Amino acid sequence: MPKKDTALKIIPLGGLDGIGKNMTAFEYGDDMVLVDAGLMFPEDDQPGIDLILPDYTYVLENEHKLRGIVITHGHEDHTGALPYLLMDLTRKVPIYAAKLTLGMIAGKLEEHNIRQPKFVEVQDGSNVTLGALNLTFFAMTHSIPGALGVFMNTPAGTLIHTGDFKLDQTPIDGRRPNYQAICKFGARGVDLLLADSTNATRPGFTQSEAAVGPNLRHIIKNAKGRVFVASFSSHIHRLQQVCDASVAVGRKVVVTGRSMVNNTKVARELGYLNIADEDIIDAFDVDRIDDDKIVVLCTGSQGEPLSALARMANGEHKSLSITANDTVIISATPVPGNEKSVQGIINSLSKIGCDIYDKSRALVHVSGHGSQEELKLMLAMVKPRNFMPVHGEACHLRAHAELAVKMGVPEKNIFVLDNGDTLEMRHGKVRRGRAVESGVVYVDGGNVTDANPVVIRDRQKLAQDGVVSVNVAISGKRKNVSAVEVTCRGISFGSDEELMEEARATVRAQADKLANSDGASIDSLRRNVRNSVSNLFWNKTHTRPMVIPVVLEV
Repeated sequence: MPKKDTALKIIPLGGLDGIGKNMTAFEYGDDMVLVDAGLMFPEDDQPGIDLILPDYTYVLENEHKLRGIVITHGHEDHTGALPYLLMDLTRKVPIYAAKLTLGMIAGKLEEHNIRQPKFVEVQDGSNVTLGALNLTFFAMTHSIPGALGVFMNTPAGTLIHTGDFKLDQTPIDGRRPNYQAICKFGARGVDLLLADSTNATRPGFTQSEAAVGPNLRHIIKNAKGRVFVASFSSHIHRLQQVCDASVAVGRKVVVTGRSMVNNTKVARELGYLNIADEDIIDAFDVDRIDDDKIVVLCTGSQGEPLSALARMANGEHKSLSITANDTVIISATPVPGNEKSVQGIINSLSKIGCDIYDKSRALVHVSGHGSQEELKLMLAMVKPRNFMPVHGEACHLRAHAELAVKMGVPEKNIFVLDNGDTLEMRHGKVRRGRAVESGVVYVDGGNVTDANPVVIRDRQKLAQDGVVSVNVAISGKRKNVSAVEVTCRGISFGSDEELMEEARATVRAQADKLANSDGASIDSLRRNVRNSVSNLFWNKTHTRPMVIPVVLEV
Protein backbone atom coordinates (compact mmCIF):
# COMPACT_ATOMS: atom_id res chain seq x y z
CA MET A 1 0.00 0.00 0.00
CA PRO A 2 1.35 3.46 -0.86
CA LYS A 3 2.06 5.79 2.04
CA LYS A 4 -0.40 8.57 2.74
CA ASP A 5 2.03 11.22 1.50
CA THR A 6 2.77 9.38 -1.77
CA ALA A 7 2.75 11.84 -4.66
CA LEU A 8 0.86 11.54 -7.92
CA LYS A 9 3.47 12.23 -10.59
CA ILE A 10 2.40 13.96 -13.80
CA ILE A 11 5.05 13.25 -16.44
CA PRO A 12 4.69 14.82 -19.92
CA LEU A 13 6.90 12.84 -22.31
CA GLY A 14 5.72 14.63 -25.46
CA GLY A 15 3.38 17.34 -26.73
CA LEU A 16 4.98 20.40 -25.06
CA ASP A 17 7.43 21.39 -27.79
CA GLY A 18 5.25 21.42 -30.89
CA ILE A 19 2.01 20.21 -32.42
CA GLY A 20 2.24 16.43 -32.10
CA LYS A 21 3.71 13.38 -30.32
CA ASN A 22 1.40 13.83 -27.35
CA MET A 23 2.13 11.49 -24.43
CA THR A 24 1.66 11.98 -20.67
CA ALA A 25 2.19 9.47 -17.86
CA PHE A 26 0.38 9.60 -14.52
CA GLU A 27 2.07 7.58 -11.78
CA TYR A 28 0.99 6.90 -8.19
CA GLY A 29 3.06 4.42 -6.22
CA ASP A 30 3.09 1.19 -8.23
CA ASP A 31 0.34 2.25 -10.61
CA MET A 32 0.82 4.14 -13.87
CA VAL A 33 -1.55 5.19 -16.67
CA LEU A 34 -0.38 6.57 -20.01
CA VAL A 35 -2.62 9.09 -21.79
CA ASP A 36 -2.05 9.17 -25.57
CA ALA A 37 0.89 7.89 -27.61
CA GLY A 38 1.28 10.16 -30.63
CA LEU A 39 3.81 10.97 -33.31
CA MET A 40 5.03 14.04 -35.17
CA PHE A 41 6.03 14.42 -38.81
CA PRO A 42 9.61 15.49 -39.61
CA GLU A 43 10.68 18.99 -40.58
CA ASP A 44 12.41 19.86 -43.86
CA ASP A 45 15.78 19.89 -42.07
CA GLN A 46 15.47 16.21 -41.03
CA PRO A 47 16.21 14.36 -44.29
CA GLY A 48 15.45 10.65 -44.42
CA ILE A 49 13.41 10.65 -41.22
CA ASP A 50 9.91 9.21 -41.62
CA LEU A 51 8.36 9.90 -38.22
CA ILE A 52 9.29 11.40 -34.86
CA LEU A 53 8.16 9.72 -31.62
CA PRO A 54 8.45 10.81 -28.00
CA ASP A 55 11.20 8.99 -26.09
CA TYR A 56 9.15 6.61 -23.95
CA THR A 57 12.13 5.06 -22.12
CA TYR A 58 10.57 6.04 -18.79
CA VAL A 59 7.46 3.99 -19.61
CA LEU A 60 9.54 0.94 -20.53
CA GLU A 61 11.64 1.26 -17.37
CA ASN A 62 8.43 1.30 -15.30
CA GLU A 63 6.49 -1.19 -17.42
CA HIS A 64 5.60 -3.26 -14.33
CA LYS A 65 3.53 -0.30 -13.11
CA LEU A 66 1.66 0.31 -16.38
CA ARG A 67 -2.02 -0.54 -15.80
CA GLY A 68 -3.45 0.87 -19.03
CA ILE A 69 -3.04 3.19 -22.02
CA VAL A 70 -5.79 5.76 -22.62
CA ILE A 71 -6.19 7.21 -26.13
CA THR A 72 -8.35 10.34 -26.16
CA HIS A 73 -9.11 10.24 -29.93
CA GLY A 74 -7.97 8.73 -33.21
CA HIS A 75 -5.61 11.33 -34.71
CA GLU A 76 -2.01 10.32 -35.55
CA ASP A 77 -0.56 12.84 -33.09
CA HIS A 78 -2.27 10.83 -30.34
CA THR A 79 -2.09 7.25 -31.69
CA GLY A 80 0.92 7.07 -34.04
CA ALA A 81 3.53 5.95 -31.48
CA LEU A 82 1.30 3.18 -30.14
CA PRO A 83 2.52 0.36 -32.45
CA TYR A 84 6.17 1.07 -31.60
CA LEU A 85 5.44 1.29 -27.87
CA LEU A 86 3.46 -1.98 -27.90
CA MET A 87 6.26 -3.76 -29.75
CA ASP A 88 8.72 -2.66 -27.05
CA LEU A 89 6.52 -3.70 -24.11
CA THR A 90 6.99 -7.27 -22.87
CA ARG A 91 3.34 -7.82 -21.97
CA LYS A 92 -0.08 -6.88 -23.28
CA VAL A 93 -1.38 -3.69 -21.71
CA PRO A 94 -5.08 -2.79 -22.10
CA ILE A 95 -5.87 0.15 -24.39
CA TYR A 96 -8.90 2.27 -23.43
CA ALA A 97 -10.56 4.35 -26.16
CA ALA A 98 -13.85 5.07 -27.95
CA LYS A 99 -15.17 2.66 -30.59
CA LEU A 100 -13.98 4.60 -33.66
CA THR A 101 -10.58 5.27 -32.08
CA LEU A 102 -10.11 1.54 -31.41
CA GLY A 103 -11.18 0.77 -34.99
CA MET A 104 -8.51 3.10 -36.38
CA ILE A 105 -5.88 1.77 -33.98
CA ALA A 106 -6.73 -1.82 -34.97
CA GLY A 107 -5.87 -1.10 -38.61
CA LYS A 108 -2.62 0.58 -37.57
CA LEU A 109 -1.58 -2.36 -35.38
CA GLU A 110 -2.43 -4.83 -38.14
CA GLU A 111 0.03 -3.06 -40.45
CA HIS A 112 2.73 -3.69 -37.82
CA ASN A 113 1.68 -7.35 -37.34
CA ILE A 114 0.58 -6.77 -33.75
CA ARG A 115 -2.00 -9.48 -33.12
CA GLN A 116 -4.90 -9.56 -30.65
CA PRO A 117 -4.28 -6.33 -28.73
CA LYS A 118 -6.15 -5.89 -25.46
CA PHE A 119 -8.85 -3.35 -26.37
CA VAL A 120 -11.38 -1.93 -23.90
CA GLU A 121 -14.09 0.30 -25.37
CA VAL A 122 -15.10 3.33 -23.29
CA GLN A 123 -17.56 6.14 -23.93
CA ASP A 124 -19.09 9.21 -22.33
CA GLY A 125 -19.74 8.31 -18.68
CA SER A 126 -17.57 5.19 -18.56
CA ASN A 127 -15.71 4.64 -15.29
CA VAL A 128 -12.53 2.56 -15.03
CA THR A 129 -10.34 1.80 -12.02
CA LEU A 130 -6.68 1.13 -12.78
CA GLY A 131 -4.91 0.41 -9.52
CA ALA A 132 -5.12 3.53 -7.35
CA LEU A 133 -6.28 5.65 -10.30
CA ASN A 134 -10.00 5.97 -11.00
CA LEU A 135 -10.87 7.36 -14.46
CA THR A 136 -14.19 8.80 -15.62
CA PHE A 137 -14.52 9.63 -19.33
CA PHE A 138 -16.60 12.48 -20.73
CA ALA A 139 -17.53 13.49 -24.28
CA MET A 140 -15.69 16.32 -26.04
CA THR A 141 -16.04 17.71 -29.57
CA HIS A 142 -13.08 17.75 -31.94
CA SER A 143 -12.54 17.22 -35.68
CA ILE A 144 -13.07 13.46 -35.26
CA PRO A 145 -15.90 11.51 -33.60
CA GLY A 146 -15.31 9.78 -30.29
CA ALA A 147 -13.09 12.44 -28.68
CA LEU A 148 -12.96 12.04 -24.90
CA GLY A 149 -11.68 13.93 -21.88
CA VAL A 150 -10.64 12.18 -18.66
CA PHE A 151 -11.38 12.99 -15.01
CA MET A 152 -8.88 11.23 -12.77
CA ASN A 153 -9.53 10.66 -9.07
CA THR A 154 -6.49 9.55 -7.06
CA PRO A 155 -5.52 9.35 -3.36
CA ALA A 156 -3.29 12.41 -3.94
CA GLY A 157 -5.96 14.59 -5.58
CA THR A 158 -8.06 15.06 -8.71
CA LEU A 159 -7.30 16.21 -12.22
CA ILE A 160 -8.86 16.63 -15.66
CA HIS A 161 -7.13 15.99 -18.98
CA THR A 162 -9.24 17.56 -21.76
CA GLY A 163 -7.62 15.84 -24.75
CA ASP A 164 -7.92 17.90 -27.95
CA PHE A 165 -11.19 19.83 -28.03
CA LYS A 166 -13.33 22.70 -29.16
CA LEU A 167 -16.75 23.57 -27.76
CA ASP A 168 -18.88 22.97 -30.85
CA GLN A 169 -22.58 23.64 -30.22
CA THR A 170 -23.71 22.18 -33.55
CA PRO A 171 -21.48 19.14 -34.15
CA ILE A 172 -22.18 17.04 -37.24
CA ASP A 173 -23.07 13.93 -35.22
CA GLY A 174 -25.09 15.85 -32.59
CA ARG A 175 -22.74 14.71 -29.82
CA ARG A 176 -21.95 17.86 -27.83
CA PRO A 177 -19.37 18.19 -25.05
CA ASN A 178 -20.69 16.84 -21.76
CA TYR A 179 -20.98 20.21 -20.04
CA GLN A 180 -22.88 18.71 -17.12
CA ALA A 181 -20.06 16.30 -16.33
CA ILE A 182 -17.39 19.01 -16.64
CA CYS A 183 -19.33 21.36 -14.35
CA LYS A 184 -20.01 18.51 -11.89
CA PHE A 185 -16.29 17.74 -11.67
CA GLY A 186 -15.59 21.46 -11.27
CA ALA A 187 -18.12 21.77 -8.43
CA ARG A 188 -16.62 18.70 -6.74
CA GLY A 189 -13.15 20.24 -6.95
CA VAL A 190 -10.39 19.78 -9.53
CA ASP A 191 -6.86 20.14 -8.23
CA LEU A 192 -5.18 20.23 -11.65
CA LEU A 193 -6.38 20.91 -15.20
CA LEU A 194 -4.35 19.85 -18.25
CA ALA A 195 -5.91 21.51 -21.31
CA ASP A 196 -5.31 21.66 -25.07
CA SER A 197 -3.42 24.84 -26.04
CA THR A 198 -3.23 24.54 -29.85
CA ASN A 199 -5.34 27.67 -30.57
CA ALA A 200 -4.49 29.62 -27.41
CA THR A 201 -3.16 32.52 -29.50
CA ARG A 202 -6.36 32.80 -31.57
CA PRO A 203 -9.00 35.20 -30.22
CA GLY A 204 -12.74 34.53 -30.18
CA PHE A 205 -14.49 31.23 -30.81
CA THR A 206 -13.62 28.53 -33.34
CA GLN A 207 -16.40 28.18 -35.91
CA SER A 208 -18.59 25.10 -35.83
CA GLU A 209 -17.82 22.22 -38.17
CA ALA A 210 -21.37 22.67 -39.49
CA ALA A 211 -20.32 26.03 -41.02
CA VAL A 212 -18.24 24.22 -43.65
CA GLY A 213 -21.08 22.12 -45.13
CA PRO A 214 -23.01 24.82 -47.04
CA ASN A 215 -19.80 26.11 -48.67
CA LEU A 216 -18.73 22.64 -49.73
CA ARG A 217 -22.18 22.01 -51.21
CA HIS A 218 -22.15 25.31 -53.12
CA ILE A 219 -18.74 24.61 -54.67
CA ILE A 220 -19.56 20.98 -55.51
CA LYS A 221 -22.94 21.91 -57.00
CA ASN A 222 -21.52 24.61 -59.29
CA ALA A 223 -18.35 22.83 -60.39
CA LYS A 224 -18.24 22.01 -64.14
CA GLY A 225 -16.08 18.90 -64.03
CA ARG A 226 -14.95 16.53 -61.34
CA VAL A 227 -14.36 17.78 -57.79
CA PHE A 228 -11.34 16.62 -55.79
CA VAL A 229 -11.50 17.17 -52.03
CA ALA A 230 -8.25 16.75 -50.08
CA SER A 231 -8.67 16.37 -46.33
CA PHE A 232 -7.25 14.56 -43.34
CA SER A 233 -8.40 10.96 -43.70
CA SER A 234 -9.29 10.86 -39.99
CA HIS A 235 -11.52 13.96 -40.20
CA ILE A 236 -14.69 11.87 -40.40
CA HIS A 237 -17.01 14.84 -39.78
CA ARG A 238 -15.54 16.62 -42.82
CA LEU A 239 -15.79 13.48 -44.94
CA GLN A 240 -19.44 13.12 -43.91
CA GLN A 241 -20.19 16.66 -45.05
CA VAL A 242 -18.48 16.04 -48.40
CA CYS A 243 -20.52 12.84 -48.85
CA ASP A 244 -23.76 14.61 -47.88
CA ALA A 245 -23.09 17.49 -50.30
CA SER A 246 -22.15 15.10 -53.11
CA VAL A 247 -25.26 12.94 -52.75
CA ALA A 248 -27.48 16.02 -52.44
CA VAL A 249 -26.34 17.35 -55.84
CA GLY A 250 -26.38 13.94 -57.57
CA ARG A 251 -22.68 13.08 -57.56
CA LYS A 252 -20.98 9.76 -56.78
CA VAL A 253 -18.08 9.63 -54.32
CA VAL A 254 -14.71 8.05 -55.15
CA VAL A 255 -12.22 7.39 -52.33
CA THR A 256 -8.47 7.21 -53.04
CA GLY A 257 -5.30 7.24 -50.95
CA ARG A 258 -4.40 4.36 -48.62
CA SER A 259 -5.26 6.01 -45.30
CA MET A 260 -8.43 7.54 -46.77
CA VAL A 261 -9.62 4.15 -48.02
CA ASN A 262 -8.80 2.49 -44.68
CA ASN A 263 -10.38 5.14 -42.46
CA THR A 264 -13.57 5.52 -44.51
CA LYS A 265 -13.95 1.73 -44.46
CA VAL A 266 -13.59 1.58 -40.66
CA ALA A 267 -15.88 4.61 -40.13
CA ARG A 268 -18.60 3.13 -42.38
CA GLU A 269 -18.41 -0.27 -40.73
CA LEU A 270 -18.75 1.28 -37.26
CA GLY A 271 -21.59 3.62 -38.27
CA TYR A 272 -19.66 6.92 -38.05
CA LEU A 273 -19.74 7.66 -41.79
CA ASN A 274 -23.09 7.31 -43.51
CA ILE A 275 -23.27 6.96 -47.28
CA ALA A 276 -25.18 4.36 -49.28
CA ASP A 277 -23.22 1.69 -51.19
CA GLU A 278 -24.63 2.87 -54.52
CA ASP A 279 -23.27 6.40 -53.92
CA ILE A 280 -19.66 5.31 -53.46
CA ILE A 281 -17.71 3.87 -56.42
CA ASP A 282 -14.28 2.44 -57.16
CA ALA A 283 -11.59 4.72 -58.62
CA PHE A 284 -11.20 2.40 -61.62
CA ASP A 285 -14.89 2.91 -62.53
CA VAL A 286 -14.78 6.71 -62.93
CA ASP A 287 -14.45 6.57 -66.72
CA ARG A 288 -17.98 5.19 -67.12
CA ILE A 289 -19.52 8.19 -65.28
CA ASP A 290 -19.74 11.78 -66.48
CA ASP A 291 -17.18 14.14 -64.95
CA ASP A 292 -19.86 16.41 -63.48
CA LYS A 293 -21.23 13.46 -61.48
CA ILE A 294 -18.04 12.65 -59.55
CA VAL A 295 -16.46 13.82 -56.29
CA VAL A 296 -13.08 12.36 -55.32
CA LEU A 297 -12.14 12.18 -51.63
CA CYS A 298 -8.35 12.00 -51.39
CA THR A 299 -5.33 12.37 -49.16
CA GLY A 300 -2.74 15.10 -49.70
CA SER A 301 -4.04 18.13 -47.80
CA GLN A 302 -0.57 18.50 -46.21
CA GLY A 303 1.36 18.32 -49.48
CA GLU A 304 2.69 14.82 -48.80
CA PRO A 305 4.75 13.87 -51.89
CA LEU A 306 3.37 10.32 -52.12
CA SER A 307 -0.27 11.24 -51.39
CA ALA A 308 -3.08 10.74 -53.89
CA LEU A 309 -3.44 14.49 -54.59
CA ALA A 310 0.30 14.93 -55.20
CA ARG A 311 0.38 11.97 -57.61
CA MET A 312 -2.69 13.24 -59.46
CA ALA A 313 -1.23 16.77 -59.67
CA ASN A 314 1.96 15.32 -61.17
CA GLY A 315 0.15 12.93 -63.52
CA GLU A 316 1.44 9.85 -61.68
CA HIS A 317 -1.80 8.37 -60.25
CA LYS A 318 -2.70 4.92 -61.55
CA SER A 319 -6.41 5.59 -62.13
CA LEU A 320 -7.20 9.32 -61.77
CA SER A 321 -5.91 12.55 -63.29
CA ILE A 322 -6.78 16.22 -62.84
CA THR A 323 -7.59 18.43 -65.85
CA ALA A 324 -8.22 22.13 -66.39
CA ASN A 325 -12.01 21.54 -66.14
CA ASP A 326 -11.79 20.10 -62.62
CA THR A 327 -12.11 21.73 -59.19
CA VAL A 328 -9.81 20.99 -56.23
CA ILE A 329 -10.79 21.79 -52.64
CA ILE A 330 -8.01 21.68 -50.04
CA SER A 331 -10.07 21.27 -46.90
CA ALA A 332 -7.39 21.63 -44.23
CA THR A 333 -4.85 24.04 -42.76
CA PRO A 334 -1.16 23.23 -43.27
CA VAL A 335 0.42 21.82 -40.13
CA PRO A 336 3.35 24.08 -39.10
CA GLY A 337 6.31 23.06 -41.27
CA ASN A 338 4.16 21.81 -44.18
CA GLU A 339 3.42 25.20 -45.75
CA LYS A 340 6.04 24.83 -48.51
CA SER A 341 4.83 21.36 -49.47
CA VAL A 342 1.21 22.52 -49.67
CA GLN A 343 2.20 25.53 -51.77
CA GLY A 344 4.12 23.21 -54.08
CA ILE A 345 0.96 21.15 -54.69
CA ILE A 346 -1.08 24.32 -55.29
CA ASN A 347 1.52 25.49 -57.83
CA SER A 348 1.40 22.13 -59.65
CA LEU A 349 -2.40 22.31 -59.77
CA SER A 350 -2.25 25.94 -60.97
CA LYS A 351 -0.11 24.87 -63.93
CA ILE A 352 -2.82 22.37 -64.87
CA GLY A 353 -5.34 25.25 -64.82
CA CYS A 354 -7.97 23.71 -62.53
CA ASP A 355 -10.10 25.74 -60.10
CA ILE A 356 -8.57 25.66 -56.59
CA TYR A 357 -10.30 26.41 -53.30
CA ASP A 358 -8.52 26.59 -49.96
CA LYS A 359 -9.43 28.35 -46.72
CA SER A 360 -8.12 31.70 -48.05
CA ARG A 361 -10.73 31.67 -50.82
CA ALA A 362 -13.76 30.08 -49.12
CA LEU A 363 -14.82 28.61 -45.77
CA VAL A 364 -13.80 25.05 -46.64
CA HIS A 365 -12.04 24.36 -43.34
CA VAL A 366 -12.44 25.17 -39.66
CA SER A 367 -10.11 24.17 -36.87
CA GLY A 368 -10.85 21.32 -34.48
CA HIS A 369 -9.30 23.19 -31.55
CA GLY A 370 -10.91 25.74 -29.27
CA SER A 371 -9.90 29.40 -29.47
CA GLN A 372 -9.37 31.73 -26.53
CA GLU A 373 -13.02 32.16 -25.51
CA GLU A 374 -13.56 28.39 -25.44
CA LEU A 375 -10.40 27.88 -23.41
CA LYS A 376 -11.70 30.49 -20.96
CA LEU A 377 -15.03 28.68 -20.77
CA MET A 378 -13.26 25.44 -19.94
CA LEU A 379 -11.33 27.17 -17.17
CA ALA A 380 -14.57 28.73 -15.90
CA MET A 381 -16.38 25.38 -15.77
CA VAL A 382 -13.54 23.42 -14.16
CA LYS A 383 -12.32 26.13 -11.76
CA PRO A 384 -8.99 24.34 -11.28
CA ARG A 385 -6.76 25.09 -8.29
CA ASN A 386 -3.71 24.43 -10.48
CA PHE A 387 -3.26 24.58 -14.25
CA MET A 388 -0.88 23.03 -16.78
CA PRO A 389 -1.26 23.94 -20.48
CA VAL A 390 -0.48 21.03 -22.84
CA HIS A 391 -0.46 20.26 -26.60
CA GLY A 392 1.26 23.12 -28.35
CA GLU A 393 4.43 25.06 -29.04
CA ALA A 394 6.00 27.26 -26.37
CA CYS A 395 4.05 30.33 -27.55
CA HIS A 396 0.73 28.45 -27.27
CA LEU A 397 1.49 27.16 -23.77
CA ARG A 398 2.49 30.63 -22.59
CA ALA A 399 -0.62 32.24 -24.14
CA HIS A 400 -2.84 29.64 -22.42
CA ALA A 401 -1.12 30.33 -19.11
CA GLU A 402 -1.92 34.04 -19.51
CA LEU A 403 -5.58 33.18 -20.14
CA ALA A 404 -5.60 31.14 -16.91
CA VAL A 405 -4.28 34.15 -14.97
CA LYS A 406 -7.12 36.26 -16.37
CA MET A 407 -9.57 33.54 -15.27
CA GLY A 408 -8.37 33.76 -11.68
CA VAL A 409 -5.87 30.90 -11.39
CA PRO A 410 -3.00 32.16 -9.16
CA GLU A 411 0.19 32.62 -11.15
CA LYS A 412 2.16 30.45 -8.72
CA ASN A 413 -0.27 27.59 -9.46
CA ILE A 414 0.31 27.66 -13.23
CA PHE A 415 3.00 25.33 -14.58
CA VAL A 416 4.43 25.73 -18.08
CA LEU A 417 6.64 22.67 -18.52
CA ASP A 418 8.97 21.11 -21.06
CA ASN A 419 8.85 17.45 -22.02
CA GLY A 420 10.47 15.44 -19.23
CA ASP A 421 9.69 18.01 -16.52
CA THR A 422 7.31 16.63 -13.90
CA LEU A 423 4.70 17.76 -11.42
CA GLU A 424 3.95 16.12 -8.07
CA MET A 425 0.56 16.29 -6.39
CA ARG A 426 0.10 15.62 -2.67
CA HIS A 427 -3.17 16.26 -0.82
CA GLY A 428 -4.35 18.30 -3.80
CA LYS A 429 -1.32 20.57 -3.77
CA VAL A 430 0.94 20.67 -6.82
CA ARG A 431 4.62 21.47 -7.15
CA ARG A 432 7.43 20.74 -9.59
CA GLY A 433 9.15 17.38 -9.29
CA ARG A 434 12.35 15.82 -10.54
CA ALA A 435 12.77 15.65 -14.33
CA VAL A 436 12.88 12.28 -16.11
CA GLU A 437 14.64 11.16 -19.28
CA SER A 438 12.86 12.53 -22.34
CA GLY A 439 13.45 13.62 -25.91
CA VAL A 440 12.59 12.11 -29.27
CA VAL A 441 13.34 8.97 -31.24
CA TYR A 442 13.19 8.67 -35.02
CA VAL A 443 11.48 6.15 -37.26
CA ASP A 444 14.04 5.80 -40.04
CA GLY A 445 12.85 3.29 -42.63
CA GLY A 446 12.05 0.13 -40.68
CA ASN A 447 14.13 1.13 -37.65
CA VAL A 448 13.40 3.10 -34.50
CA THR A 449 16.62 4.92 -33.60
CA ASP A 450 17.86 7.41 -31.05
CA ALA A 451 17.86 11.04 -32.11
CA ASN A 452 21.54 10.99 -33.04
CA PRO A 453 22.42 14.57 -34.06
CA VAL A 454 25.54 13.36 -35.92
CA VAL A 455 23.43 11.30 -38.37
CA ILE A 456 21.08 14.21 -39.08
CA ARG A 457 24.03 16.59 -39.45
CA ASP A 458 25.70 14.22 -41.93
CA ARG A 459 22.51 13.97 -43.98
CA GLN A 460 22.11 17.73 -44.01
CA LYS A 461 25.71 18.08 -45.16
CA LEU A 462 25.19 15.52 -47.92
CA ALA A 463 22.03 17.34 -49.03
CA GLN A 464 23.73 20.75 -49.05
CA ASP A 465 27.28 20.10 -50.32
CA GLY A 466 27.36 16.55 -51.73
CA VAL A 467 29.99 13.86 -51.23
CA VAL A 468 33.49 13.22 -52.60
CA SER A 469 34.92 9.69 -52.53
CA VAL A 470 38.73 9.52 -52.69
CA ASN A 471 40.20 6.08 -53.45
CA VAL A 472 43.97 5.67 -53.03
CA ALA A 473 45.88 2.49 -53.89
CA ILE A 474 49.38 2.15 -52.38
CA SER A 475 51.79 -0.72 -52.97
CA GLY A 476 55.08 -2.18 -51.82
CA LYS A 477 57.04 -1.73 -48.66
CA ARG A 478 57.66 1.92 -49.54
CA LYS A 479 53.88 2.40 -49.88
CA ASN A 480 54.15 4.10 -53.26
CA VAL A 481 50.96 5.46 -54.87
CA SER A 482 49.79 3.20 -57.69
CA ALA A 483 46.39 4.85 -58.36
CA VAL A 484 44.22 7.77 -57.21
CA GLU A 485 40.54 8.15 -58.05
CA VAL A 486 38.30 11.08 -57.06
CA THR A 487 34.52 10.55 -57.52
CA CYS A 488 31.92 13.28 -56.90
CA ARG A 489 28.18 12.99 -56.22
CA GLY A 490 25.82 15.94 -55.89
CA ILE A 491 28.59 18.43 -56.65
CA SER A 492 28.31 21.08 -59.37
CA PHE A 493 32.06 21.34 -59.98
CA GLY A 494 32.55 17.58 -60.38
CA SER A 495 33.10 18.02 -64.14
CA ASP A 496 35.89 20.60 -63.66
CA GLU A 497 38.81 18.42 -64.80
CA GLU A 498 41.40 21.00 -63.75
CA LEU A 499 40.09 21.02 -60.19
CA MET A 500 39.83 17.22 -60.10
CA GLU A 501 43.45 16.93 -61.23
CA GLU A 502 44.47 19.34 -58.47
CA ALA A 503 42.56 17.16 -55.99
CA ARG A 504 44.38 14.04 -57.23
CA ALA A 505 47.73 15.84 -56.94
CA THR A 506 46.84 16.84 -53.37
CA VAL A 507 46.10 13.19 -52.53
CA ARG A 508 49.39 12.02 -54.09
CA ALA A 509 51.30 14.63 -52.09
CA GLN A 510 49.80 13.29 -48.87
CA ALA A 511 50.62 9.72 -49.89
CA ASP A 512 54.22 10.70 -50.70
CA LYS A 513 54.56 12.18 -47.22
CA LEU A 514 53.51 8.79 -45.81
CA ALA A 515 56.05 6.97 -47.98
CA ASN A 516 58.88 9.29 -46.90
CA SER A 517 58.17 9.33 -43.17
CA ASP A 518 58.89 6.67 -40.59
CA GLY A 519 56.04 5.39 -38.42
CA ALA A 520 53.22 7.12 -40.32
CA SER A 521 50.05 5.02 -40.42
CA ILE A 522 47.29 4.34 -42.90
CA ASP A 523 44.90 6.06 -40.48
CA SER A 524 46.98 9.23 -40.55
CA LEU A 525 46.96 9.09 -44.39
CA ARG A 526 43.14 8.88 -44.39
CA ARG A 527 42.92 11.80 -41.98
CA ASN A 528 45.38 13.95 -43.95
CA VAL A 529 43.67 13.15 -47.27
CA ARG A 530 40.28 14.12 -45.84
CA ASN A 531 41.57 17.41 -44.41
CA SER A 532 43.65 18.44 -47.41
CA VAL A 533 40.98 17.67 -50.03
CA SER A 534 38.32 19.39 -47.90
CA ASN A 535 40.52 22.49 -47.56
CA LEU A 536 41.21 22.49 -51.30
CA PHE A 537 37.51 22.49 -52.19
CA TRP A 538 36.78 25.18 -49.61
CA ASN A 539 39.53 27.45 -50.98
CA LYS A 540 38.46 26.92 -54.59
CA THR A 541 34.64 26.70 -54.34
CA HIS A 542 33.62 27.82 -50.81
CA THR A 543 31.77 24.55 -50.25
CA ARG A 544 32.59 21.72 -47.87
CA PRO A 545 31.39 18.42 -49.35
CA MET A 546 31.72 15.32 -47.22
CA VAL A 547 35.05 13.69 -48.11
CA ILE A 548 35.30 9.90 -47.71
CA PRO A 549 38.88 8.61 -48.09
CA VAL A 550 39.42 4.93 -48.91
CA VAL A 551 43.00 3.61 -48.79
CA LEU A 552 43.79 0.22 -50.34
CA GLU A 553 47.08 -1.61 -49.88
CA VAL A 554 47.90 -3.77 -52.92
